[in-house]
Amino acid sequence: MTLADAQARTPDLRSLPHRPERDEALLRRALEDFGRFTPMVALDPPHGLMLDVTGCAHLFGGEKGLVRAVGLRAGRAGLSLRSAMAGTPQSARALARFGPGGLFSPGQDRKAVRRLPVAALELPDREEQALRRAGLKRIADLDDRPRAPLAARFGADFPARLARLLGDEDIRITPHRPPPPVVVDRVFFEPISTTGDVERVLSDLLTEIADRLEQAGQGGRGFEAGFFRIDGGLRRIAIHTGRPTRDAEVVLRLFRERLAALARPLDPGFGFDQIRMSILVAEPLAPVQQGLEGGQTPARQDFDLLIDRLIARLGPEAVLRPVPGDTHMPERAQRWLPTEAPDATGSWPTPDPEAPPLRPLHLFHPPQPVETLAEVPDGSPLRFRWRRVMHEVVRSEGPERIGGEWWRAPDQRTRDYYRVEDCDGRRFWLFRQGLYDEMSEPRWFIHGLFA
Repeated sequence: MTLADAQARTPDLRSLPHRPERDEALLRRALEDFGRFTPMVALDPPHGLMLDVTGCAHLFGGEKGLVRAVGLRAGRAGLSLRSAMAGTPQSARALARFGPGGLFSPGQDRKAVRRLPVAALELPDREEQALRRAGLKRIADLDDRPRAPLAARFGADFPARLARLLGDEDIRITPHRPPPPVVVDRVFFEPISTTGDVERVLSDLLTEIADRLEQAGQGGRGFEAGFFRIDGGLRRIAIHTGRPTRDAEVVLRLFRERLAALARPLDPGFGFDQIRMSILVAEPLAPVQQGLEGGQTPARQDFDLLIDRLIARLGPEAVLRPVPGDTHMPERAQRWLPTEAPDATGSWPTPDPEAPPLRPLHLFHPPQPVETLAEVPDGSPLRFRWRRVMHEVVRSEGPERIGGEWWRAPDQRTRDYYRVEDCDGRRFWLFRQGLYDEMSEPRWFIHGLFA
């Protein structure tokens, strides 16, 4: 009925505007908070959550303790909850939405599902009405019948839907975040809030993580600590390393650096009641021989540790490494990627140690135009003006001809590069863009400076 008619019948009726976006935001907050029970959690529209708690019940004293903890958590957040734990996601959903809910051991969930109405199949209204007219009012009525006639009447996917509901076919949920390969949790009976307690817990978690990685022959390149507050807040802090590692002391030191450099400090509020350590990226890591001729040199280890500390303090976007590019154009011969990015294909050319450097350390992007005077049109410059300063060339070497990449840009022209030195000993990398048989007046540019 309309709101006016309802208020006429019930003058004390209270009405509130419906805001679906706020309901969705609340459900997503509950999704993040209920992730404390398992990393495998997903939305279950329209108003539910689906948790895959395989291997997690022991953290809460068994399945009964887990169900009780979920109920207490929902009540503390002011949510009305009806939950069911069964062998498959579809069985648990049906028992929670169309049944009494509760904890069902293997075998009991099938018996409980058989007692549910056919509405638990969540079919379109027309098909559900057809089932009821045929006298099939409960799931047991369908389970006792052959599947072939049901498939012929209600579609080929009907037997599969029924099998999933009864637990005969299991399809895992798709979590809202990809599950990490290694996860370790600590649940506290009393919340913790001091920095010392947090670091001790992180140390214990990293030690356990290192043991699991060693058993798998892997090392972690991405570590994430999740701090669950007792009031429902969740904060995730991640660090990345340049190489795979399972050294708990090194990773703990990086977490200390990261926590100290946070723009928004870690706020425990009324305390953390759970801390989770996850491996975001794991790669194979062979045992490293210490001493003699094997393993990394101390200088290399110190350099890797320095890079990891810089990433922890400044963030992964601030620390980059050069990667060779598949091109002979100097400005595109390398790319800068985060240090934790996977190695790209390609290799750097091996220079001759006795030959002079062919490329400067500093390149201008884009190249800067200069005014030149050459003895012959296609020869090296005698003098050039750059930034209002005239430079007299006393030595030159070249040309090094680089053809334009016509498949990238049709207007790219051939370049002739020269390494020149002025009377003050400064060395420059110049090039002439275009050939005289291609254009009347090719232009000159300075592309880099030699040290």
